Amino acid sequence: MDFKQVQNLVAEDMQGVNAAIRQYLHSDVALINEMANYIIRSGGKRLRPILAVLCARACGYKGDKHFLAAAIIEFIHTATLLHDDVVDESSMRRGNETANSIWGNETTVLVGDFVFSRSFEMMVDVGEMRVMDILARASNTIAEGEVMQLLNCNDPETTEESYMTVIQSKTAKLFEAACQLGAILSEQTNNIEQACADYGMYIGTAFQLKDDLLDYQASTEETGKNLGDDLAEGKPTLPLIYALKNSNGSKAAMIRQAIINGGRENMDEILQVIDDTDAIAYTENIAIQQAQFARQQIEILPANKYKDALLGLADFTIERKN
Repeated sequence: MDFKQVQNLVAEDMQGVNAAIRQYLHSDVALINEMANYIIRSGGKRLRPILAVLCARACGYKGDKHFLAAAIIEFIHTATLLHDDVVDESSMRRGNETANSIWGNETTVLVGDFVFSRSFEMMVDVGEMRVMDILARASNTIAEGEVMQLLNCNDPETTEESYMTVIQSKTAKLFEAACQLGAILSEQTNNIEQACADYGMYIGTAFQLKDDLLDYQASTEETGKNLGDDLAEGKPTLPLIYALKNSNGSKAAMIRQAIINGGRENMDEILQVIDDTDAIAYTENIAIQQAQFARQQIEILPANKYKDALLGLADFTIERKN
């Protein structure tokens, strides 16, 4: 099942999710509404809320609380993106200008705070203590991951282990929470709940690995971002970490300086070192492995079209071009 088919499968459910997003993003403050509408129009795949919906349906859920749970996931994700773009001084996301490049850093941070705090209001409205527990813990882990990533910036001594800890915290944790919520709302057994959570962690890890690969592979037209943004920000992602580890002499020195200083100087030469050391293939293989682990976790789920969609998303995660 490809991504378009997955979207078609959950189209009716996502109408409910989008209605919840519009309802809870509304504010009496005109500027918040203006920015919120811009964020909604900017789109995105809505992959995380889709996962929440799919896991709920795959587990046999028949209610409507998954609309709100999925919307909360999207709110937390949106808030982190708004803050990330300020921290990273990003000017483009999904082919559009970032909020901070239009309204400025101060406004963007404050609106991010509004979106994040509104998500906690929504958790109360779901009325499930375990949902609140999972999301509160996930939010804390995501924040820790962002701080760890900041500490790794411009540090050429960053290890593969440290990198994996960061992406599992800042990215995969929200995927994990989204999938776990579906099982919780369905009142599934601990085994199935853990299987859904683990699926989310693995697919979220694969997703971030692919994102980091695309930073060195894809064009601006494909990704909606500038090629080499991670390098320009001094972020040592896995392709760069592996290339540095497996090069020496002037090539290793060049990569170390690129990480320390940031910027796009020597980009072509660094891309060549990444290619020469098979860093892309190494990262791709780990992403494929993570996606395979994700598939294995949900073998426990009953056979249905929503499980098929979850399996299809594991493929999409590593095959996508943006």
